[in-house]
Amino acid sequence: CHSVLDAAYARGIRHFDAARSYGSSEAFLSSWLSKRNIKPKEDVLVTSKWGYSYTADFRVDTGGEPHEVKEHSAANLAKQVLETAELLGEYVDVYQIHSATIDSGFLNDDVLEALAKVKEERGWR
Repeated sequence: CHSVLDAAYARGIRHFDAARSYGSSEAFLSSWLSKRNIKPKEDVLVTSKWGYSYTADFRVDTGGEPHEVKEHSAANLAKQVLETAELLGEYVDVYQIHSATIDSGFLNDDVLEALAKVKEERGWR
């Protein structure tokens, strides 16, 4: 299934984006990067996002339940940073807030402090 990423890379695409809520996107991207021996932060720009949790388990019909749940708390950031780091680790250049709104809580001091810590400790922008 890596053929789409192979084709994109062969045609000069170097920015690859994933997110915690895009199903297995981080795991899929990670497997492609490692199998192709692509060097972190030299050959590609990898971005990912935190703030949503994918809950659909690849089901189209979820019985009315949402496919993903939004939570911009410091606790969720800490959890999702570890999950992203486990899969994409040194490849990540930019870690974005997924669908941030004023009401979503990302401007809380604890979240902003946690984001600053991610940048300082991991070098993710």
